[in-house]
Amino acid sequence: MFEKLSSPITIGNVKIKNRMFMAPMDTGFGNTSYGTFTPEGIDYFVRRAEGGFGLLFSGGINADTIVDNMDGILNHPELFKSVGKEMNNRLSKYNCKMFIQLSMNVGRNAGLKTPSPLPVLGNPSQVTQELTVEEIHKKVEEMGQAARLVQEAGYAGVDIHAMHWGHLIDSFALSFMNHRNDEYGGSLENRLRFAKEIVEEIKKQCGKDFPVTIRLALKSYMKDFDKASFDGSDEVGRTPDEAVQIAKLLESYGYDALSTDTGTLDAFYYAMPPAYIPAGYSLPMVKMVKDAVSIPILAGSRMTDPMIDEKALEDGIIDAAVIGRQAIADPDFGNKITEGRQDLIRTCIGCNQGCIWGYFTSGKISCAVNPEVGHEKDCPIAESDTKKNVVIVGGGIAGMEAARICTIRGHHVTLYEKSNVLGGNLIPAGAHDFKKEVNELNEHYRNMMKEMNIHIVLNKEMNAQKILSLHPDTVILAMGSSPVMPKSIPGIDHSKAVSGVDALLGKKLIGESVVIVGGGLVGCEIAFGYAKEGKQVTIVEALDEIMKLGSVPSMNKQMLNDGFAYYGTKILTSSKLLEINDEGAKVELSDHSVITIPCDNVVLSIGYRPNPSIAKEFEGTDVEIHEIGDGSKVGNILTAVNDAFNVSKNI
Repeated sequence: MFEKLSSPITIGNVKIKNRMFMAPMDTGFGNTSYGTFTPEGIDYFVRRAEGGFGLLFSGGINADTIVDNMDGILNHPELFKSVGKEMNNRLSKYNCKMFIQLSMNVGRNAGLKTPSPLPVLGNPSQVTQELTVEEIHKKVEEMGQAARLVQEAGYAGVDIHAMHWGHLIDSFALSFMNHRNDEYGGSLENRLRFAKEIVEEIKKQCGKDFPVTIRLALKSYMKDFDKASFDGSDEVGRTPDEAVQIAKLLESYGYDALSTDTGTLDAFYYAMPPAYIPAGYSLPMVKMVKDAVSIPILAGSRMTDPMIDEKALEDGIIDAAVIGRQAIADPDFGNKITEGRQDLIRTCIGCNQGCIWGYFTSGKISCAVNPEVGHEKDCPIAESDTKKNVVIVGGGIAGMEAARICTIRGHHVTLYEKSNVLGGNLIPAGAHDFKKEVNELNEHYRNMMKEMNIHIVLNKEMNAQKILSLHPDTVILAMGSSPVMPKSIPGIDHSKAVSGVDALLGKKLIGESVVIVGGGLVGCEIAFGYAKEGKQVTIVEALDEIMKLGSVPSMNKQMLNDGFAYYGTKILTSSKLLEINDEGAKVELSDHSVITIPCDNVVLSIGYRPNPSIAKEFEGTDVEIHEIGDGSKVGNILTAVNDAFNVSKNI
């Protein structure tokens, strides 16, 4: 079914077994400060090789040790080669290749030197220093030396970081950021001179057959510094037409392949697309570049759907799919494709919670749907010496993950769900048109329950007496949560009132004018969905800003806010709902004045509370009790899956 994805490809003189490449991503445990790999990092990459990926790109590894006075691989050549030998020996067992992504610095994104004085990302009161010609030459020289070291360490090639995200080479190429009057500024050819000299130096140091690829953003999606273009209009950065011209020049300079994506850190949601941006969105732009060059095009940016990837390969739009967060979510993606087990792929849901946001906030990535990330050495989960009779109550994602792990441990598992279907709150969460991956995740778990032959009992509500009659050794309560609908609000039972869950499940027809009460992430996603449909939407939030509580990834928050501005969504902060009546929603505003907002419906999304616990009913028994997921503490998919995993692996 996936003949193209499974077919080999050659880049330079390197033959790669398939066209599923893992994208370059920083992990926090993959690279040390000087660019080599930690033991956890080696295990992480080898796990993806074992899982069937043909080529792995490392995250950015620093090559510049002089101009920016940063530690890098050139300061530790013998260690880098030693670790490289171990990495490549282990990768070779799976016929997997690895390209090292070489980086100099990220320019204005970190306040480092740039082609011209530029405002620092997120801090425009500060301005960067301009690189001198001598410093540019020194950077080029060190990139060549670093590539030579990569080659000596046994890696198959290098990827240049990068003409994307507004990083250093990108800022040289963008006329909006490059105001130089020397040979590195002005014409497009001059602005690309830096990139040209880099590949020439690498080929000089490593030979013409050593593969060199470069990451290229096809569109910047920028309106200004620190300001994204939601719909791509008013572009001040790179356009797809200019990307075509750049691609032709990069090919003529000697680059062996182009690895495409979009965006800058100013337009972060196009650089790290959340679920609100559809899979494969960049393919029309990719096609423009593919039609203009003959070297391979390796397409990234939400290439998470294997059906889209295969079709793009069949149509000759791409030569390989560069898969990022999906490779984190399911390291076995490659094998599942080549073996025809695509129904068992654990889908990346595009939430950005554990991966990029985890890296930014804690220094290490995790994953909402794959709790094994960073712990690959400890996996697969060991079988228990003592087999137990485990009863799980609740068939949401926490309950299903617990059933999966307990079954791997060798326990006898029975899962009880009071409704007629598995999924719990995944079902309303997947009701948005931009959340199809949540539905796919739910389907993945359902398929896993069948694949593992786990005993599932639907339409059965359990209590302590019923559970004890089964003589369990261990009971896992995954009772879930329900939306808060305060009875203290006058009119809460009005026909206009509806919980966010019931609205998403279609239990009530939602009209053309809607008030969303609650500006957390869930409420904002509901509002965004209705705004996209053309409804007139007002958000009422008690705090002084929306999405203030919880850890909402910045790119998700930026896109939702820009979307609200684009669609004309009204946002009333420091405001509270007083009443729901025949006219609509009576609201007290921040200045304590009171208005009534006419509307067809008032959707309440003010949080969830755990469903009633039955744990205390087991006091005095010898049954081991665990409460997990929202039934323990309301969270999200990441917290539910990781909670279930961590509890169950120790049963």
